[in-house]
Amino acid sequence: MKNFKHILWVALIGTVALSSCGYNTMVEKQEAVTSQWGNVQNAYQRRADLIPNLVATVKGYATHEQETFTQVTEARAKATQMNISADDLSEEKIKQYQQAQGELSQALGRLLLIQENYPELKANQNFLSLQDELAGTENRISVERNKFNETTQDYNQYIRKFPQVIYAGWFDFKTKAYFEASQEAQSAPKVQF
Repeated sequence: MKNFKHILWVALIGTVALSSCGYNTMVEKQEAVTSQWGNVQNAYQRRADLIPNLVATVKGYATHEQETFTQVTEARAKATQMNISADDLSEEKIKQYQQAQGELSQALGRLLLIQENYPELKANQNFLSLQDELAGTENRISVERNKFNETTQDYNQYIRKFPQVIYAGWFDFKTKAYFEASQEAQSAPKVQF
């Protein structure tokens, strides 16, 4: 009976030690996802911060494009109001965030097309500089989204493996959603000459 109690205590201590190591690693990986989510949001915020300057520059040349300016302003407001906590990175929330950002991207695309009708805008150094900054920011967004997906994959895989899957359930660690390509990106564009 004494040996049985000793074996039980050793098994209990081993289980607690193993679960604490797994718990600490889950916390570290969850914090990495939270940190990377912050980087994604910062990249999108940088884009949102560039938009008023871009709109103001274009407005100076293209006074007849009020509908486009309104669309950009409304899309920017919607995208910046979308605030998702790193604790609630569900598939639905990520899709809502991605949709708002996609609408802003489309409105920005329409804004940038205005330059075709205004040759003097094409030559404006401030516009060209803002356009370059916007392109760089779009690249940063892509990089940060990819890093987020990689960090999220690492976290999700870890909490779903045995024996962490047991501890994850005990301590309420849940999988996080990924950024996915938009529906438009699923099919290649048709080019006709």
